[in-house]
Amino acid sequence: MYARARRPSAQIAAAVCAVLRGLPICAPLAFIGAPAAVAQTPEGGALAADIPAQPLAQALAVFAGQTGLQLVYVSEVVRNKKSRAAAAGLSAQQALARMLRGTGLRFEYLTPHSIRILAAEPNPNVTSTSPTDDDLSEVIVTASRRDEHLRDVPITIEVLSSETLAKINATTFDDYVNYLPNVTAHGVGPNQNSIIMRGLGTTQQGVQGLGFSGPFPAVAVYLDEQSAQLPGRNLDIYTADLERIEVLEGPQGTLFGAGAEAGVLRYITNKPELNVIEGSVSAGAASTAHGAPSAALSAVINLPLIADTLAVRGVIYNERRGGYINNIPAIFARSNGDASVAYAGGTVPANSVVLKNTGLVADNFNPVTYSGMRAEALYQINEDWSALIAQSYQRVEADGIFTEEAVNSLGQRQPELTAQLFNPSYNNDRFENTALTLNGHVGPLKVLYAGAYLVRNIEQVQDYTNYDRGSPYADYYQCIPGPVPAARCFSPSATWHNQERNTHQSHELRLSTPDDWRLRAVGGLFYENYIIFDQTDFFYLTATPYFNPIAPPTGYWTVNGSPLRPGGQVVCGCADDAVLVAGAPTLNNPNARPPGEAFFEDVTRGYKQKAVYTSVDFDVIPHTLTLSAGTRYSGTESREVGARVGSSGCSLIAYPDAPNPCRNRDLINFNVLGLDRTNAGFRSRASISWKPSEDALVYYAWSQGFRPGFFNRGFGTPGNSPLDSPVDPSIRTANQAVAVAHGGWQPPLAVAPDTLTNNEIGWKISWLQEHLQWNGAIYQENWDHVQLDSADPTILGSSAINGGDYRVRGLESAVVARFDSGLTLDFGAAWNHSELVKEPTLYWLDGTAINFNALGGSNGKLPNPAGALGSSLAGAPSFRGEIRARYERSFDNYDAFLQLAAVHQSSSLSSTDALAIDLQGKSESYPLPAFTTFDGAIGVGRGGWLLQMYGENLSDTRAELFANYRQFYQAITVNRPRTIGLRFSYRIRSS
Repeated sequence: MYARARRPSAQIAAAVCAVLRGLPICAPLAFIGAPAAVAQTPEGGALAADIPAQPLAQALAVFAGQTGLQLVYVSEVVRNKKSRAAAAGLSAQQALARMLRGTGLRFEYLTPHSIRILAAEPNPNVTSTSPTDDDLSEVIVTASRRDEHLRDVPITIEVLSSETLAKINATTFDDYVNYLPNVTAHGVGPNQNSIIMRGLGTTQQGVQGLGFSGPFPAVAVYLDEQSAQLPGRNLDIYTADLERIEVLEGPQGTLFGAGAEAGVLRYITNKPELNVIEGSVSAGAASTAHGAPSAALSAVINLPLIADTLAVRGVIYNERRGGYINNIPAIFARSNGDASVAYAGGTVPANSVVLKNTGLVADNFNPVTYSGMRAEALYQINEDWSALIAQSYQRVEADGIFTEEAVNSLGQRQPELTAQLFNPSYNNDRFENTALTLNGHVGPLKVLYAGAYLVRNIEQVQDYTNYDRGSPYADYYQCIPGPVPAARCFSPSATWHNQERNTHQSHELRLSTPDDWRLRAVGGLFYENYIIFDQTDFFYLTATPYFNPIAPPTGYWTVNGSPLRPGGQVVCGCADDAVLVAGAPTLNNPNARPPGEAFFEDVTRGYKQKAVYTSVDFDVIPHTLTLSAGTRYSGTESREVGARVGSSGCSLIAYPDAPNPCRNRDLINFNVLGLDRTNAGFRSRASISWKPSEDALVYYAWSQGFRPGFFNRGFGTPGNSPLDSPVDPSIRTANQAVAVAHGGWQPPLAVAPDTLTNNEIGWKISWLQEHLQWNGAIYQENWDHVQLDSADPTILGSSAINGGDYRVRGLESAVVARFDSGLTLDFGAAWNHSELVKEPTLYWLDGTAINFNALGGSNGKLPNPAGALGSSLAGAPSFRGEIRARYERSFDNYDAFLQLAAVHQSSSLSSTDALAIDLQGKSESYPLPAFTTFDGAIGVGRGGWLLQMYGENLSDTRAELFANYRQFYQAITVNRPRTIGLRFSYRIRSS
């Protein structure tokens, strides 16, 4: 299998091949061990005309035609590669060297008239401490669904190559997100983050039940061609043997569909290589200040099984990171000021249980272990078609919690890096993914089919004891009021247990024209079935002798045959006119629950997405001015079934006739509420790009994105809310008069999709033979009808709404400078300004707009739930930047480097919730202070080995990354304390 771009004289070609008869160019099966070519005096004329960037095989044919040189190469080495452009007037050597830059190939003269092209093998005596992949102009990305040089794509893309990930010692999301200036994350631990791009963040609810009730992510996560996002739980893929991570900023709805509203984070794995034997191993250990030690081990192997036809690649890894949060001694005793002692008579009974955590006190109780493997097989069916099968598995086991309890539920500030848990807590998260990708050609068209099935299983248990102090209803489940039997409060101990299973099945068929056509197009069909099975059980019922255990319902309550009242309220079984109708919900667990379980949510939700898309590029002026436009028509069907069941009607004191097990009392049967919505429409994009030279690109881009809607967790307002209109006049409060006059307010059953529109002007420029590169963009993003969760228990309850419209204006810039001395400087920064530009209008049930200023509240006014005009988004610092300096030097056949880096982030907000307050009356939209951290590394290598020592957070700064009150105390997610580590790696490669 070889190809030759022929000059007119066939005799010369035959002579060359005769000379090379014994060399691997004419015997691909004996490709290992080719002898060095004899030095020749090169010939070949200069280029008479420009050779544009295009598929490499085509570019080489043009080159041979212009220079009269004979090219000999194995066809496999140029397949799916793209050339650099070469300008007229360059010599043959200069032109060919430029065309092959970034392809991983090199050339050598065999005779004055013939050239062999082959893989550029690394020198076994040289350690790669300065990979060329850090050259931004040479990185190949697939953001536009075709292979393109990063410098040619008219959108903002951050790329972390495998070499860059190694340089910054990043193996997990928490490591590398520091080096993405326009990306932040709000979350409470590994695999428990919401990713935010360009400051488009709102309120992050607690992870308990988030699979059921949380909005779908605004940022899509992809493993190769498979989407993998989940509400509040980013898929944190360990970076061993990744080719690169692509971060596509701004809406990507045209090519990536639902979920890619604010951007896409793509993990691109290394694929098997034919005819290449490769292996590597990496081992490391680290010590964390105030914490426990860590250790990591990974290994990679690539093996050709059939020459030119079949190869396999595998990676296996395990990393255990020591904990750094201490669970300190604590006592939980109820106080008369707690909201949850009203049922017990307003004071804590004398014989009430006091809880201690003595058996759980431990230092560094939050270790996390990443373990997994990936195996891929590449089969070259023929010259045009190949099949790739990949199987991935990963398990993340995290003990304890990854937030410090900064202020406890009594308002008392606690020591840093500590928590006070009264029950064991952990989060186990595993996924496996099976994928098949077919690549080929039908005539001139490229064809790709990508199908994948991902399964993710999560089991999480967390202490919830502070619910006793934070909820006004806790005493109903934990206390008896007396006098007979005597008033008593049982243990305040509480936990929640979340079991979540997520499946993604996707299929995509894509066609694209050759890259060198003046009019190019890509289009395809896409199908995705995305399902979340969520079961969350709350164990805060400790007065078990006085409650019957709860069980799933067998029906639903109706009035006049409907499960909903005219205003949209779910019919309660407590109503005198309610009638029970048979009809069991769809459940993941149909069994009766154990004693002590007070409440559960058992729900299946998700969406099906069907789409057709296309994108067209036209060179108005070839290689200079290009117009691009694309659109996607998709239909997204969201659905939800299941039930919510409580135990309020199962108290034997309040309801002596409560059945055992207790069914059909406190319930919502989602199956009968019609929770099925379809949203369909077009999402489009357009751009114009201008290349005044080979080294400069200026563009304008416009794009749209959207996020699917979802269904509400709450279907009513709290009884004391000024938005509620109680049916019973005797329980109405003075601040409900306006609500009563208008029939009250009812949360919507469904929250509609929100949309994002982006306008962007960007540039990608290099100077001094690409020793200096500058990429940047100025943009405005309009985020309309933003989906908002509420954490306020007194106004909206646990309801979600479509809020107002936000606008983000920003600037981002990335500069890379390389000096001949061996010094490289990388600088990246983002400036963002976000503000609410339009408040939403909520309506009473009679259709009248709600005037929140007339409803009371602090200072006589109640704020709009979506916030005041001008208020900013969450996770949106006005500035975020990183700078990295790396110096490399060779001596006595060794290669050494020294690296220093700094990250700075300005202050931001943890939430957009304008109503929620903590038990001390402070807004739960906690400010996150500015911080600066420093990293460093030093290393030496020779041949295939490299030894390096690294330091992270050298100043031991306590950066506050997120803050929340979901567990009824102020929990702050902080970065890992100062960590010093040592890593050794060894790599071999031959072909």
